[in-house]
Amino acid sequence: MSAFISEFDLRTRAREDAPTIAIKDSIDIAGYPTTAACRALADQPAAAEHAEVVQRLLDAGWRINGKTNMHELAFGMTGINDFTGTPRNPQDMSRIPGGSSSGSASAVGFGLADAALGTDTGGSVRGPAACCGVIGFKPTFGRVSRVGVAPKETTLDCVGPFSREMHVLIDVMTAIDPTFDTRAARADASKARVGIVAVQADADILRAVESAVHRAGFASRSVELDAMNDAFVAGLAVINAETWRAFGHLVDTGKLGADLVARLRAASNTSAVDVDAAERVRRMFTASVDRELDDVDVLILPTLPTFPITLEAARAGTSVIAMSSLIRPFNLSGHPALSIPVPVVGTSLKAGLQVVGRKGADEKVCAVAACLTKLNMPKGNYVE
Repeated sequence: MSAFISEFDLRTRAREDAPTIAIKDSIDIAGYPTTAACRALADQPAAAEHAEVVQRLLDAGWRINGKTNMHELAFGMTGINDFTGTPRNPQDMSRIPGGSSSGSASAVGFGLADAALGTDTGGSVRGPAACCGVIGFKPTFGRVSRVGVAPKETTLDCVGPFSREMHVLIDVMTAIDPTFDTRAARADASKARVGIVAVQADADILRAVESAVHRAGFASRSVELDAMNDAFVAGLAVINAETWRAFGHLVDTGKLGADLVARLRAASNTSAVDVDAAERVRRMFTASVDRELDDVDVLILPTLPTFPITLEAARAGTSVIAMSSLIRPFNLSGHPALSIPVPVVGTSLKAGLQVVGRKGADEKVCAVAACLTKLNMPKGNYVE
């Protein structure tokens, strides 16, 4: 099913019954090349050392059972990869798995691992999580180590976990973040104050999100976030500039997919003026989110504005950039954001509900998400 690029059993003081975790192929594992699922990097030498997050997982007793597939160079939202194969979507195999951490979401959704690590630069953990019906978390920017993670330089990217259950995700965070307060993440959050963000999304998805909040019994109010669309556009400018700087030299190798070449060439046109304007929006939007979070504990909104499109439609050229309209802004601002699956009336597909918290309050985000999942987590509906 192409969820894994390579499968193995990496143990360091791990028990036979240790929980298993898969690692996105943009994260170093000693002895294995980090290829970012890209032909141009296929001949990379093996990594000499584990990324810091990998070493922490091994030290905590996790068993790594594979490197996961991904959208080439982590620069795409569909998860389609004609070089290493396209991971299947466990909710509906006719639909895209989402990108760029497609293999990580797929592996968790199909039960190939208890958890997985991905990276989230413009929604690349939360988007695939919502597509594949699993949980995905983007921590506060800078909180989890990126040493040994590609690209090296970024103002957006975060390493984050996938799981099927919140208690497993909390276990992963406890392992990869030495400052993570496990007790606070497992605390009762039923009295949390919730702001439901007014956004543009499919009506059935909006109803599913509001129903999930209602079932959990949270006190809630409506919230307007200033400059949400501006933050989406600014996030695109920043990721384009930073991805071109990291990988633009690969365009002339002749070893990139045609779609990626087109996106990179377009990204090369991002000017210093564009980036300066994006940074102004970053400051404005971050302040807007912080203001709203002064009065509520978390913000809640859909993860994706609509259900993932089909593979056929994506290959035919249907644009997917709007998929990231509700997730990319929080990469720009750096706030922690987590996606959980919630049921939608009239379909077996689950939508993503996104929980956004104050910077550094990753534990509160996890606690609220755990409270939501107690009443809303779907079970047993994955494709077999």
